[in-house]
Parts: sequence; C-alpha cells; structure tokens
Amino acid sequence: MACRLAELTRKTKETDIAVRLNLDGTGRSQIDSGVGFFNHMLEGFSKHGFFDLDLKCDGDLNVDCHHTIEDCGIVLGNAIAEALGDKKGIKRFGSFILPMDETLVLCAIDLSGRPYLQFDGEFTCERVGDMDTEMVKEFFYAVSYSAGMNLHIKVLTAGNNHHMIEAMFKAFAKALDEACTFDSRITDVMSTKGSL
Repeated sequence: MACRLAELTRKTKETDIAVRLNLDGTGRSQIDSGVGFFNHMLEGFSKHGFFDLDLKCDGDLNVDCHHTIEDCGIVLGNAIAEALGDKKGIKRFGSFILPMDETLVLCAIDLSGRPYLQFDGEFTCERVGDMDTEMVKEFFYAVSYSAGMNLHIKVLTAGNNHHMIEAMFKAFAKALDEACTFDSRITDVMSTKGSL
C-alpha cells in the first residue's frame, strides 16, 4: 500500500511554514519551529506515532510564540486531513492513556470530519522553556479544526508542567496512530452515513 503523504506550505505576514507528513512512516523527524520546547514536543509526536514529519517555520517570534505555534497547528492539521484522503479502511477512532512519571493523560480521537476540541488540563506556570503553556490548548485547537477531528485531551493526574505537556503530545500521537490504522474488516469508511 502506498504511503499516505502530504506536503503543504502556508505563508502569511506572521509565519512562513512548510510541512511534509507521512502517516505511514517510522518516526523520523526534522523540526525547526524556532521554539525549542515546541520542537521537542513535535519530535515526540513524530516518534511515538510512527509519523515522518518535516516542519520548518519562520515566525514572528519577536512578538511572541503565539502565531508560530497556532499556525503550525493549522498546517499540521491540514496535512493530516490531506494525507488521510477518503479515510476508507481506517479505524477512525483511537484512544490512549499515557503515563509520564507522576502524570497521566488521556487522549481520544474521532476522525469524523467534524471538528471539536475538549481540553481538560491546567498548568501552574506561564512557560515551559520558550513556549507559553497557554499555547498547548491553542495548538490542539488548531490541529483539531483544520484536520476535522473530534479531539479530547484530559489530564487524569496532574504534576510537573513539562511532563503533562509531553504526555499530551505523546498520547495524541498514539491515539492518532490507532485512528489512522487500516483494518481489513473495514471495506469502505467506518460510518453508517457512508462518508466521513
């Protein structure tokens, strides 16, 4: 079966982004967003979801990290949607509960074509490294809406902010990998409507 690939660019007055995504990869990544902690999170997403991801962003970091992270979420979500194509044969649903030291995070996904984000997690500091913690929710919102996915992220056990955020990105990767997986029993799309 051919790899499910997408290559996209998006240029505005605030950001210039290029993304290449292979949903059927090995977890290889080359990330340069200009935000070190965000790079680390996307590398973890790629590795633990077995997605090959190249992402380059030149953003207005002289302002702050908001436009960079939000716009990367938009382009990554668009790439996921494009790479999935008609979604025939995929499981559609995926979920994962991921432990990271003292923290525990749940992520559940429905690749329904209907965007929605339910985000339940609070942070106790304004930044981790060079990334504003409030941008975590903004990133996942952008991904969910541009990919057309129903995305739930819930912190079950809170703790260190770094651990919570990293657990979110890795749980998202594992849940998305499951939702994108082909099942030989599914001959069309996994919907009574006949389309997703």
